[in-house]
Amino acid sequence: MTRSRMRLANESWESILTAHAALMKRFAAEPIWDEVSMREYDVLYTLSKHEGPMRPFELGRGVLLSQPALSRLVERLVERGLVERTPDPEDGRGRRLGLTSAGREAQRAVGGRHAVDVAHALADVLTDEEMRQLGAIGRKLAGGKAPVQRSSEEAVL
Repeated sequence: MTRSRMRLANESWESILTAHAALMKRFAAEPIWDEVSMREYDVLYTLSKHEGPMRPFELGRGVLLSQPALSRLVERLVERGLVERTPDPEDGRGRRLGLTSAGREAQRAVGGRHAVDVAHALADVLTDEEMRQLGAIGRKLAGGKAPVQRSSEEAVL
């Protein structure tokens, strides 16, 4: 790899991190996080994208929390009735995590407002083509994972 290509890659990475930090600060400042925090919402959203209950390690791959922090957060969400633990049918000792109906309602309520914030943050500065490119680049960097196909009613963040 040439020095100029290495420099370009690092500048691109720094741009992604800077944009992420700026957007997260913007989203955190929105008055929608009274029912659930952004981190709690991240867990609820990740669970909502999965078909059926998921194993804790699968949840851990989808959120930006350490395993101990995630365990404590899940415990609080279980205590609040937003997440439930069910037996793992493939492993009698294991448990799976899923949304309760209250958890699904909380995720959708916050998600609807958050989706509006995200739409404004991106659509106010990017063209439709740039948003498509950004999505394609994001998927490529994430290892080619295709987004989960959901109905338009469920597509709310």
